[in-house]
Amino acid sequence: MLFKPDILKGKTALVTGGATGIGLQLARGLAKCGATVVIASRNEKNLAHATKDMRAEGGDAHYRLLDIRQDEMVYAVVSEVIESFGKIDILVNNAGGQFPKKAEEISPRGWRSVVDVCLNGTFYVCSAVGRRMIERGQGGKIVNISASCIDRGSPGIAHSGAARAAVSHLTRTLASEWAQFNIQVNAIGPQYLSEGARDNLGEAVANFIPSVTPAGRWATDDEIQSWGVILASPLSDYVTGTTVYLDGGNWLGEGIVYRGSPVCPE
Repeated sequence: MLFKPDILKGKTALVTGGATGIGLQLARGLAKCGATVVIASRNEKNLAHATKDMRAEGGDAHYRLLDIRQDEMVYAVVSEVIESFGKIDILVNNAGGQFPKKAEEISPRGWRSVVDVCLNGTFYVCSAVGRRMIERGQGGKIVNISASCIDRGSPGIAHSGAARAAVSHLTRTLASEWAQFNIQVNAIGPQYLSEGARDNLGEAVANFIPSVTPAGRWATDDEIQSWGVILASPLSDYVTGTTVYLDGGNWLGEGIVYRGSPVCPE
């Protein structure tokens, strides 16, 4: 980590989907830099394990159970976190989900399930936290998770690609509307393979993606953590409405998926 360990001292962060994968790395980075971090997801076992690990690293970490698809639960948990810690200065919307499938094979139920968690859930949390930030009057930072493939066709992930593209549009719109309140809203379009993703997608995909990435490798934990800190700290006070493609240049090349690849085979 290249930042002062106290750059986020005194800040409280809520990280959805913060128990595993990208969300955990973002939460770890915030905690390492002094923030009080509350991670939230549906799996209490994962939450407890991640919280224990962050505390072992010296972080002030806590967790709450949350299903971001349930708007009433979102508002209740956000209110409880603010009551417990006094405020939310930083929101990281990482919770999401997808499964590789050709478009003609995606069922309406499958489509709705992915859009519900990736897009609707992101809006519910942005809305709940954003309103409280506006009421408090001291600004804030919101970091959404989009995808680096949103500017091109990506066979195999029509559902999540469409939802993540909408998240980037939501990011720009909220950035425009909430700049007057000193709230910066940005997004990260990552390319990062967590253990869970490796299990779901398999070794063939894990080996294929770096082969079509100019950098030729996956992101490191430090690289993921660093961009979370940048967008959550005063370093980005004059940056808003941006989606940072943290993907080693993958968006410039053949992309994550195409027909005939291990992700979307013929």
